Amino acid sequence: MLDYDDSGCPLVQIGAPGPARLLLLEPTRPFEDEPTLDFLVRAYGPWGTVETSVQTWDGDGVGTFLASLAEDFRGWDGVRAWHSLCYDLTLSAAHSGSHVELTWGIHDRAPSEQWHFETTTVHAAGEEMRNLAAEIDTLIASVAK
Repeated sequence: MLDYDDSGCPLVQIGAPGPARLLLLEPTRPFEDEPTLDFLVRAYGPWGTVETSVQTWDGDGVGTFLASLAEDFRGWDGVRAWHSLCYDLTLSAAHSGSHVELTWGIHDRAPSEQWHFETTTVHAAGEEMRNLAAEIDTLIASVAK
C-alpha cells in the first residue's frame, strides 16, 4: 500500500499483518550524473527488524516485473525471478491458483554476505498485483532524474 512518511516522502508497505511486513522507502539518487537509484527495504515483525539499502539502475525494472505478473493473472508454470543490481533484494514469484506468492529476499552486501532474510507475501492475481507495481513505480518516480 502506498503511503507517505511524516516528511511527505512516499513509501510502499507490502504484506498483511502477519509474521513479517515489508517497507520500501527513502528513494535517493546518490550520484547526479548516473541513473543509480537507491532505496531502503525494511522487514519487521515481532522478532525484530532487518534493513538494507538496495542499489538499482532506475529501479531495475521491478515495477515492470510485477506488472508482467499482473498481466499473467491466469497463471504460469514454475517460478519467475527478479533481482536488484547488487542482489541485495531478490524477488521470486509463483502462481498458486488465484494468488501470487512473492518471496522477498533481503541480503547483506557482497563480499561479506553474512546474513540473508526471506519472507513470502501473498497477493490476489491481477488487480492487486497491478496496484503493487504502480505503487513501486510511484516510489521510484518520486526521485527526480
